[in-house]
Amino acid sequence: MSTHQDKVIQNMSLPASRRQLLKNIAVSAAGAGLLSHTSFSNALEMTSSTSTDTPLKGNVLHSVSRWTYGDLSIAELCQTVKTLGFNAIDLVGPEDWPTLKEFGIDSSMCNGAELNLTDGWGDSQFHAQLIERYQRHIDLVADAGYTNLICFSGNKRGIDPQVGLQNAVKGLKHIMPHAEKRGVVIQMELFNSKVDHPDYFADNSAWGIELCKQLGSDHFKLLYDIYHMQINEGDIIRTINENHQYFGHYHTAGVPGRHEIDDSQELFYPAIARAIVATGFKGYLAQEFIPTPADKAGKIESLRQAIHICDV
Repeated sequence: MSTHQDKVIQNMSLPASRRQLLKNIAVSAAGAGLLSHTSFSNALEMTSSTSTDTPLKGNVLHSVSRWTYGDLSIAELCQTVKTLGFNAIDLVGPEDWPTLKEFGIDSSMCNGAELNLTDGWGDSQFHAQLIERYQRHIDLVADAGYTNLICFSGNKRGIDPQVGLQNAVKGLKHIMPHAEKRGVVIQMELFNSKVDHPDYFADNSAWGIELCKQLGSDHFKLLYDIYHMQINEGDIIRTINENHQYFGHYHTAGVPGRHEIDDSQELFYPAIARAIVATGFKGYLAQEFIPTPADKAGKIESLRQAIHICDV
């Protein structure tokens, strides 16, 4: 698959806000170029100077979603996470894996096999395309030495949720033997349908959990997005306590607004992170909030603060 094709696939799979951020990166690169080395170095130095230099505790595997820091090049984001003391970035496609490897950064959630966020496994008309793409991408992920590959239920388009569930089971069963053979974990993200993703099938944990049960594979898990599930159903900690065996990955963001996870929003992330750790979870907790500061140093500082909030 060509670099151009990978980029097209990756961009198609992102919601409007993510696509716009990536578009901005491309425009910047074509004109004046990405962030100057001096500008970025200054931003990173400013953040480092405000750090308490407290090492991370090691109970949580931290990550950050690529798209939320789209104004940094992939190399700059790698430098940032190294400086902040962790070593993983979420939602990175094959074209950027070589850069991650140069910095010793894990691709904690791979993407690029999906068609987009609306044409997914709950609608059988997309199965042929999805099966072909996922079979190929499972090999790419495994050959690169990574584990997690994201997938989406897609939208209902008038299909009953139970029919969509059976469609998803039928379609995913075509790729699960290959994922198991190659040691890849397919992870379906739960979205809210109230604010961000109207008509999405997997807009509640019960639907996703039943999908996990019917597939019956340790190589299929749910990406439990705390922001999305707080909007659609709440009851976050009890849901994690009772169903953690089905959750293979976590995303964070503040509610409402999808911004910083500090005390400006309604979720108390230290308690949520402690609940996750108490389950024995060994996967990644990835920051997926949209930073509010206008300057690069402020955005990096927002990430530093979020990491320490969740470092329990």
